[in-house]
Amino acid sequence: MMSNEPVSASGTASVATGLDAEALARLTELDPKGENKLLERVLRAFQTSTARLMPQLEMARLANDRATVRLVAHTLKSSSASIGALELSQICAQVEAAIRAESADDLEPLLQSLRHTLEAALSAIQRLLDGRP
Repeated sequence: MMSNEPVSASGTASVATGLDAEALARLTELDPKGENKLLERVLRAFQTSTARLMPQLEMARLANDRATVRLVAHTLKSSSASIGALELSQICAQVEAAIRAESADDLEPLLQSLRHTLEAALSAIQRLLDGRP
């Protein structure tokens, strides 16, 4: 159920979510009173973006289309950093670097880690949006 309370990055709730409190605080500073619901809008945009990107990633993985895998990882890298999903951002950087260096014959362990970390970030976002720690 949606709360009418603005999503806030203050307090321990954001730390408990697994998202970086400093990144969330930077977003909150841009809309300190929560009037524009900036943090909520950014988090929901991330959810929407990943819902579109993950099927692209899976199709590219199955087709061994490394250029598309790298593009998706690059896109996720910056968007996840901006919302404080720093571990996800780091894994995306590793995927991108491995493809760029053509050093990873098998990206599967990295992509599995990316999917797992993304699921954790999406759960954290949903908890924050729902007002739960």
